Order: sequence, then C-alpha cells, then structure tokens
Amino acid sequence: AFARGSIQDERTVPVSNMRGAIARRLIESKTQLPHFYIEIEIDAASLLTVREQLNAGLESDGVKLSVNDFVLKASAEALRRVPPVNASWQADPSGSAPARIQYFGAAHVAFAVAIDDGLITPVIRDAHLKNIFQISAEAKALGKLAKEKKLKPDQFTGGTFCVSNLGMMGIPRFSAIINPPNAAILAVGTTVKKPVVKNDQIVIGQTMVLTLSCDHRVVDGAVGARYLNELKTLLEAPALLLV
Repeated sequence: AFARGSIQDERTVPVSNMRGAIARRLIESKTQLPHFYIEIEIDAASLLTVREQLNAGLESDGVKLSVNDFVLKASAEALRRVPPVNASWQADPSGSAPARIQYFGAAHVAFAVAIDDGLITPVIRDAHLKNIFQISAEAKALGKLAKEKKLKPDQFTGGTFCVSNLGMMGIPRFSAIINPPNAAILAVGTTVKKPVVKNDQIVIGQTMVLTLSCDHRVVDGAVGARYLNELKTLLEAPALLLV
C-alpha cells in the first residue's frame, strides 16, 4: 500500500537574489535570443576505455578524470578549430549604434554546477591552452567552491562558452538555454549502451548525445554543425585530447 498524505509542507518562500537573477537571465535569453538546436550522437566506447585506463594508472596519485573533463577539453579545442562559435552578440542599449559581434581570442569555458538555490557557471579560463589534467583539477576545485558558495565573481563571470552536463544524472539527451552573453551552450547526455552498426554488423556500443543550442544571430546552422563534428572527432579519438 502507498502512504497517504501531503508530499511536502505547503509553503510560500521569497525568491533568493540568486534565483531572481537566474530567472531574469533565462527569460532574457529565451525571449530575446533566437535559439536553434542541433545534436549529434558519438561513439563513446574509446573515450570510456581511455578514461578507465588513465584512471587505473593514476590511481596512486589521487587523480581521477571524469567524462566531463574530456568534454570540457574537447569543447575548448573545438572552439579553437571553429572560432566563430566562440563569440557574442553585442547590442547598443540605446539603439543609436549598430549591433556588433565580438569574436573572442581565448576559450573561457564555463560549466554548470547545481547548488541549493539554482545553478552557477564557474569558468575555466584559457581552457584552450590547458591540458586535460589541468582542466580536471581546476574543474574539481571550482566545483567544490561553487557547492560551498565561495566562488569569487571573477571565477564565474567572463565565460565565452558553456557546458551543461546532465549525463551524470542519467539523462540521455536534453536542450539547454543559452547563458548570455555566450552564443552557444553544449548539453551533454549520459552514455547509453545499445545496439549500433559497425562494419555492417550489429554490435553493442556505447553512445552519447551532444546537443548544441545556438544564438542564430551569431552562429548559423552550418557553423554549429562544424563545431559538433569537431567535437565528435575529438571525443571519438580521445588520444587527441591528451597531447
């Protein structure tokens, strides 16, 4: 038998400053940025194997790479290969000057972290210049500070691209809302074991779906597709991310 009664104590609570700020930014993004969404499925088998092998060898050093570390590194490298995605629409608030597109010279990759009253996006600065071990260590340190609500403003502002990963929570695919002033955000699903076709044979594979949300004022479909294909290339050949 099921227990009967209220699912929780009914109450009305004031919105925190953080939740209010998140709400305003999401409304602005969803209503003012012309979103479009494209996705790609990748073969994650090599990624999972390389990650497992590396972690086994690094266990004594206390280093443990996550799938998200590989995604963050690949995202930065893909921005270097397809730089038009690493951009922002800049409008004159007064309307007296024409809008501009700012193309950034560095990949400052943010990643979404869930906290009690919302989410926050710590930023790994100059991620295109850092190896996967540096990115992993920095992501863990920033994530810990985020959970403890100890991030400084310069640690969660100034990102040029964002990664949102719900794969670690078992979500196979989703579409994320762009984090202004970025022109794109990458949504990462979980790895799924399922039948796939390889060399005209049906075998058991490990796949992952990546969804890119783009601001169509800045990123056209062909550019977004190029970016996702570079990500696919990098994540399906993870040795490229270890150089």
